Amino acid sequence: MNRQILRICLSGSQSYKVYVLFRCIFTLKIKRVQRKYILLVFLLVQVIVLQIISFFPEFVETYYSKGFYVWISHFWRMTLGNLIFSVGDCIYGIVIFLLLRWIWIKRKTWKTSRKDNFLQLIGFFSVFYFLFYLSWATNYYRVPLFDKMDIQREYSDADLLKFTTKLIKKTNAVQYQITKNKNAKIDFPYSQKQVFRMNLNGYKQLALEYPYLKYERESIKKSLFSLPLTYMGFAGYLNPFTNEAQVNDMLPMYAFPTTSTHEMAHQLGYASESECNFIGFLASTKNENLYFQYSGYAFALRYCLRNWEVRNPKVLKQLLKTVNPGILKNYQESEDFWKQYETFIEIGFKIFYDNFLKFNQQQDGLESYSKFVNLMVNYYQDKSL
Repeated sequence: MNRQILRICLSGSQSYKVYVLFRCIFTLKIKRVQRKYILLVFLLVQVIVLQIISFFPEFVETYYSKGFYVWISHFWRMTLGNLIFSVGDCIYGIVIFLLLRWIWIKRKTWKTSRKDNFLQLIGFFSVFYFLFYLSWATNYYRVPLFDKMDIQREYSDADLLKFTTKLIKKTNAVQYQITKNKNAKIDFPYSQKQVFRMNLNGYKQLALEYPYLKYERESIKKSLFSLPLTYMGFAGYLNPFTNEAQVNDMLPMYAFPTTSTHEMAHQLGYASESECNFIGFLASTKNENLYFQYSGYAFALRYCLRNWEVRNPKVLKQLLKTVNPGILKNYQESEDFWKQYETFIEIGFKIFYDNFLKFNQQQDGLESYSKFVNLMVNYYQDKSL
């Protein structure tokens, strides 16, 4: 375009040169304006495409979850799994720094160049959105685990009471088997690094029954942002761009194994929080180590008891009388831990994450975490714990 303008200036009549010059400049501006809106349009296209594929879970399951995602997740876990630090956390730190730097640089232009700045932000979000769904989040649209494992979705109060009673007996038995004292809380004897390695045993046992839950190429790490995660009220997360499972290393240790297996379930391509709770529970309770089994059973029991707190507090009161005091002491340990970090920050992030989950096929938002009770109650209708 610049060469064309130069040729015009060197040849032709004066009026014609002026006319064509202005026409070229106008065309150039139009093209620049069009480029500004490319990423905005791309974002809208992505949203529309995702809404369409949400009607085709079998397609997502076959070609993404069991196809492209398996390849890309294995690649990242094989590449980054042996590194002792979280590459994903480092990337997040750099991105946050660059974003804050950009905001600082643009602080004086928000009034004069508001539209351009807004389009740049939208452009950044459009690219982020694309990479997020390409690398992991399309799994939100795969076939639900309820259908995959042929598990009913609904249950009655009688079903829940039967399962909770059975779960209390099992958790009591494991707790007593470890401590030989029903009043003693579980003190976890393994390091966090050992937990990451020993979790593989649970997934190995689980894969014998469900081959599609086979876990390969470990890449699970302590988060560099454990303190901020604690203030936000999160026990861990999966970095969707590097496929590294991140666990909050400040958690009470008795809960550490099941938190880890939950994040590992995300690595297997399960996006639903209720499904990952269920898979993480199964991986913990099928582990040959009693401490890991206790972590899984205590985790599940707490969700069932919370369910009764909403459904019927009187029943909850009666059930609590049958739970070993040592188990309740572990629950109090968790309660005390989270209380000391309660701030308005946690409320804000939970509101954000609640809406994020609702946008991504989990209509119950944060409540979806507890929906794994539906999976457990119906799964164990004809099975023993």
